[in-house]
Parts: sequence; C-alpha cells; structure tokens
Amino acid sequence: MFTAETWPIGANMLSFGSTTPDGTPTVEASAAVWAAQLRQVKELGVDQIDPTDAWLPLAKLSDERIEEFRRVLDGEGMTLSSISMTRNSVVDVRHGEQNLADALRFLEIAPSFGVGVVNTGFMQAITPIQQEAIWFWLADGHVDDPALRDLAVERVRALGDAARDQGIELSLEMYEDTYVGTADEAVAFLEDVDHASVGLNPDLGNLVRLHREIEPVTDMFEKVLPHANFWHIKNYTRDYDPATGAYATAPMPLKYGYVNYRAVIRRALELGYTGPFCCEHYGSDSLGVVAENVHYIRQVLASALA
Repeated sequence: MFTAETWPIGANMLSFGSTTPDGTPTVEASAAVWAAQLRQVKELGVDQIDPTDAWLPLAKLSDERIEEFRRVLDGEGMTLSSISMTRNSVVDVRHGEQNLADALRFLEIAPSFGVGVVNTGFMQAITPIQQEAIWFWLADGHVDDPALRDLAVERVRALGDAARDQGIELSLEMYEDTYVGTADEAVAFLEDVDHASVGLNPDLGNLVRLHREIEPVTDMFEKVLPHANFWHIKNYTRDYDPATGAYATAPMPLKYGYVNYRAVIRRALELGYTGPFCCEHYGSDSLGVVAENVHYIRQVLASALA
C-alpha cells in the first residue's frame, strides 16, 4: 500500500511536444535533449513522469535507445509513474494494427521501468479545424464507428491478456465520442471486455471542458471510480448561461476548477483506488501547473490516509 509520499504521481510531458525547438522529432533527439527536459520537471520538485507517446514514443525506440533512455532517467534521479498512448486507437482504420503492435510493445517494456499500468484509448488525431481553434476541444473531432466496436472489444481483450502475462494492467482513457465517451458507455464497454487486467482511466476533465451538456460530475465519478486503475487528472472552469445556451470552459489547476478533487480523490480511496496519477494541464505554464497539481494531490492523500 502506498503512502502519500510514495504514491506514483507523474507529470505528463505533453508540454514539451513531439519535436525539439529545431524541429527534430523527440524520438530522434539526443539523450542530452531528453535529460534537459526531464531536468525542468525535476527542478519543480517532481521526480516521476509519464512519457506519453505524444512526447517520446518508447515503443518506437530500439532496444539500445530504450537503455539510453533508462540511463538518462537514472542520471536525473527520475522514474516513470505510468506510460500513456495518445491518439493512437487500436481500431484506427489506417493505423489500427500498427497501434496495436505499439501497445503490445509498451506492455512488454513497462515492467522493466517499474510501471504497473499502460494507458490507451480510442481518441484519434486532431482535425485541421481543431488545430485552428483556441482550444482543440471546442471543435468536433473524431467519432467512433459503432461498426468497429466489436473489434475494439476484441483487441482490448488481447491487450488485457498481454498485460496479465506481464503482471501489469491496461487502462482505457475516457474521451468524448469514443466507445468510452460517457460514464455509462465506459462501464458497458469494460463489462463487454470482461478482463481482470483492464480498467478505466476516469479522465472526466476531457468531458468537463466540452461546450455541451454533460451528466453531473459526481454521478459520473460514482459510476466509473469503482473500475479505475489509472487516472489522467486535470481540472477546468465550467460555466453555462441558460439565457443564451452558451458554455465557457478553461483549464485550471486542480485546486481551483469546477471539480472538487479533494472530495473526489477521497471518494476514490474509499472505493479502493490504488492506481497511479498522471497530472495534465493545457495552456499557460502547463509544466508549472502540473507540478503544483502533483504537490496538491500528495497533500490530499496525506490528509485522507492519516
């Protein structure tokens, strides 16, 4: 059982992007570049990261470069809390089979980094219209095809088998308009997968930020937290004007947004949550906010576990 100090809580590396300032893909960058970026996290008092494949896709690295990355982590005094796949659905009509192979590779290498959970989901690449929006979630994106749902269940079950064989778990990230796009859909999909090594990532921040009607957040958490084994955690403001039908949302630190995470985290613990946290934030000094969120979660855990 973790303590507040030992609970795995990682910083998501999305803020560094998938390329270096000179345009070099991070996956091809030198170890010195990786180290410099990790050092920025460490300087904020955070010693764990989630190397999302939107930053450094470990599944694309050779065995030699995997070992190089491991040496960089050790040299900076850092470890991995989890590993996340981002926008690489295993039922993408063009890249699904490759994404499945990458997911299997992640599951294969995760234990060697002490990682107990690999996160994936069904979200797909941001569209050109989303790229032009102030916030990408304000424009409609990919919508999962109901005709591929059975294939999605089959492939997730196969990933569950691979996770079980490695002694770890797979987590499915909740995201709008996917097979796990609402609390009820997420629970139903998980029930259809019916695998002890597969759980949910209750990333309800993905839904809170939407400019559309959503189910009350506390109701959603009550449905999904019993199935949670990993958690992308972030917060937003959320406002609605019934006179005009207009919504307004914006990213906020965990402590100040729409969701009362002090209450929600305590409730998760009551329901038996023992998985890692991965802190995310968009806009502003996202890395600085992520660090604040890591420390906030540790304080909430210290209070709840006392």
